Amino acid sequence: MDNASLMQEGLSLVAFGMGFVFVFLTLLVFATALMSRLVMTFVPVKQDEPFRSPPDGGKSANKSLENDEVIAVIGAAVKRYRQRHRR
Repeated sequence: MDNASLMQEGLSLVAFGMGFVFVFLTLLVFATALMSRLVMTFVPVKQDEPFRSPPDGGKSANKSLENDEVIAVIGAAVKRYRQRHRR
């Protein structure tokens, strides 16, 4: 085999591979869009659900207070860090 035919085979293989990947990705995009439309058709998005009380009987209110305390502590730590490490 001479270099010209070897180069030609390499280029044809590259073109075939890139074409195959392009076609596959194009089909994947169309299939994903089609599945998205099907899902949106059969399972509509619920709008403005009414408020429901928590299933734990209001115990999550205590967790909310704990979360607020944790956020306050983290905020104070960040503030102190920034004060100490100003340039």
